[in-house]
Amino acid sequence: MEVAISREGVSARGFGGISLAETLRCGQCFRWSGQLDGGWKGIVRGVCRTVYEEPDGLFIAGADEEEFGRVWLDYFDLSRDYAELRDAFSASPMLREACAFAPGIRVLRQEPWEALITFLISQNNNIPRIAGIVERLCAAYGEALPEGDYAFPKAEILAGLEPEAFREAGCGYRAAYLSAAAREVAEGRLDLEALKAAPVREARLRLLEVPGVGPKVADCVLLYGLGKAERCPEDVWMKRVLAALGGEMPRCVMEEAGIAQQYLFYYARNFPQKFKTPR
Repeated sequence: MEVAISREGVSARGFGGISLAETLRCGQCFRWSGQLDGGWKGIVRGVCRTVYEEPDGLFIAGADEEEFGRVWLDYFDLSRDYAELRDAFSASPMLREACAFAPGIRVLRQEPWEALITFLISQNNNIPRIAGIVERLCAAYGEALPEGDYAFPKAEILAGLEPEAFREAGCGYRAAYLSAAAREVAEGRLDLEALKAAPVREARLRLLEVPGVGPKVADCVLLYGLGKAERCPEDVWMKRVLAALGGEMPRCVMEEAGIAQQYLFYYARNFPQKFKTPR
């Protein structure tokens, strides 16, 4: 990968490319918006930037070398060779089609606390509504940023709220779950950073102890927040995909079932006629 630093920002190329539209609108994150000039504005780890696609790369306006290494290198998973993964996945005919349809997808590596809260909100919800709830919580309880936006609220702040405050933001029945999760993190009973280094089974079992966290939410947090690429979240779309695959992911996905899932999920959403609801 080649990284060029200028006064305008950071350009990174040679990592296999990315489609921001495919990556940022495939249900794995909720704080990005498209811009009229072709860029995408988002807030990651308290940093607000506009990111642009370049030939075989990205340009992050306003970033410097330190910020790129601290935030964006890991967030966009730029150290992983996705072209090599797609070649390996092509042993499965369905995965070959899915990767060819949206080769620019990458799995983001998000801040674990934000992943936990946003995927608790995502239960029985749709992407626009999830994004709206998240933005209301950020505007009400997040730290103000210089650009006029807001960082994701800290656990200590959300832990001090009563469930009614979450309901007022539109969280509905999820309010009690969000309140409980915030308290566990703020009080140190749930150490998300420690779970990054824990074996995946141990981390999953601990997440499942959090009120409101079921198998799908746990796997979303493991994949998108803790970097456990072997976990494959199963929603209604992935259940249809797995049924079409004979009940399990192909052997060619190896330890990257979560990444393979992202290609298949996006493909199934765009070609629903190919996938029937399993009985």
